[in-house]
This record gives sequence, structure tokens and C-alpha cells, in this order.
Amino acid sequence: MLHAMIMAGGGGTRFWPRSRAERPKQFLTFSGHRTLLQATVDRIAAQVPPERTWVITGAAHREEAIRQLPELPADHIVGEPMGRDTAPCVGLGAAIINKYDPDATQIVMPADHVIEPEQEFSRAVHAAEQVINDFPNALLTFGIPPTFPSTGYGYIHRGETVGTRQGVVASKVKKFVEKPSSETAEKFLVGGDHFWNSGIFVWKPRTILGELARQKPGLYAVIDRIAAAWGTPKQDEVFQGEYANAEKISIDFAVMQGAPEVLVVHAPYKWDDVGNWLALERHNPQDSDGNTIQALHTGIDTKNCVIVSDANHLIATLGVKDLIIVQDGDATLIADRSHEAAVKHIVDRLKATKELGKFL
Repeated sequence: MLHAMIMAGGGGTRFWPRSRAERPKQFLTFSGHRTLLQATVDRIAAQVPPERTWVITGAAHREEAIRQLPELPADHIVGEPMGRDTAPCVGLGAAIINKYDPDATQIVMPADHVIEPEQEFSRAVHAAEQVINDFPNALLTFGIPPTFPSTGYGYIHRGETVGTRQGVVASKVKKFVEKPSSETAEKFLVGGDHFWNSGIFVWKPRTILGELARQKPGLYAVIDRIAAAWGTPKQDEVFQGEYANAEKISIDFAVMQGAPEVLVVHAPYKWDDVGNWLALERHNPQDSDGNTIQALHTGIDTKNCVIVSDANHLIATLGVKDLIIVQDGDATLIADRSHEAAVKHIVDRLKATKELGKFL
């Protein structure tokens, strides 16, 4: 049976000041009425019921996740004692699911994506599940056909086709490519045989655990000890004590790049990882001057800006263009839109400055 695991950790620092340490971006709403986390659960709900759905988040955010997802069993919402990147998170989820269902198939999804239409995502999930039934020793990822030459995403170089399921093509993976230069990204876009790496995976938990044991035996040993105690009176004690020993590494570096059998399905849907404030332009309408407004705002000669504020906080603009202006509570960000990727450096500076740390 298919089980879902949702990764809801991370700080979403490029969405500061709305995304804060106590309320990272996966718990926020950027379009519509559901938060990114809720929308991720909604997206898989038709295929995976609550009793087979798991969320792994930070311990500090577990109660908020429980509040936002009342349909899930509370013990299926797991709070990591500390962030250790995606490999320990993925390994933990796989080990828990494997303990309850040794023949399970697992889908792993980050909690901060926007995907549409959802029917096409469901079709891709059905296809991926069928591919894994045919290739149970494979690790499968979802590749997104690029729509522009992004230098901010990792890429997947696809190889020969292994089959088509539900009208969705699956191919072998030749290699993973880290964030490329602009020139290389242009070549990938034109060439047509590279996908964006979405970080969505489907596999047998026993397969990913086997690869962890082979490639990262130390990390696997930590996960195995936690899994052995899961569901026993020692669960929390072992989890707290062992997780700190887990190597901090991504699943791509830990396993995917060195696995012998990796497949990619060609995603038939639109995908956005909502990585920065300019993502609002892709999911919300603009006014006649190209502004994206989620604010109480009045402006004169204001063009191509993203403006966000609390409902009772007025932002007035005059003679400005190409800005990101975000007010949230006690903090305001004003940035040239060409510098949007550097917002995380503001957060780093706040972390390093004792008197400003309260604004994180």
C-alpha cells in the first residue's frame, strides 16, 4: 500500500519577515485559504488516507502541525529534536513506515510546493507507484520539465525510457547536476533532456533503507536504533539521544547520486517550490502596473512591486518600482527585486546580532 511522508522542516528564511523561527513558511498561506502544509496533505488525500500519512517537522512546530492537520493521528506528526537535513528525515520516515508495513510503497513530499492541476499530480503518483511495483529495487524521483533557465535548482539528466504508465513516461537517470551556471542552464532548457529536481520521491522503504545502509552505514545505524525503540516506552529517550548523532546531509548527496538504479518520471503538472517572495507573482494576479498586492496599500507611480502587509497596516508608495516590500508584525523588508535571493543573508545577520535576534 502507498504511504505518504511529508517533510515539513526548514526555516523558509527567504520569506522573512513573514516566515519566522516560530512560524516558518510551510505553515503560511500564500494563495487560497490553505497553508502550504495543509495543501500538501490535501494533494495526496485521495490516494493516501490519514492513517497512512506521516509528517516530520521540527519539535518546536509539532503542535502547530497538529493544529493545522486535525484529520491526522497525532502520533503520525513527528517532531525532530533538531534539524539534520533531509537524509536523516527521509530515513526516519522510511524506517517508521517499514516497521508498520514492510511491503509498503512510500511517497516523500516537501511541504512547501505549489502543484497544479492536482489531478495531474495524482496521475503521476499512480504512475510512479506502478513503476516501483515493476522496479522494486529502484529509487524514483519526479522531474519537472524546465520552463526557464534556472540557476537555483538542481537538475536531473534523463536517459533511456523504461516505460509509460497512466500516460506518464519513466526514464533512467544518467546523473544529477547541481545548480548550474546561466550558460549551462540555457543549454539544459534547449536540449530537453534535463529536468528540474523537485525533491519528490517514490520507493519501497526497504530499498531506501538498504541504500542508506550501504552508502551511509553510520547514519543508517542511528536510524535503525531509533526505529527499534519506536512505539516503545523508550521511544522519546532514544529519539532525543540518537538523532543528534545523525550526519547532517541531504538525501541527494547521501543516497541518490550514488544509487545503482534511479528512475525519473516526467511530471505532467506545473510545479513551484515557492522559494522566495517573487513566487507570489506566479500565483496571484497583478494590477495594471504589474504590482502584486497582498496588503492594505495605496500607491502613486508604483510599478512591478510585490507588496505584502498585515491587514490593518497601511503601506503607501510613491514613485517606486521593482521593489519587494513586506511588513509583518514588528519587522519590514524593503528590497530591490533583483536581490530577492539574498533575503536569507538578512536573516543570517539577525542571527549574528544579539539585539536583533528577537526579530527572527
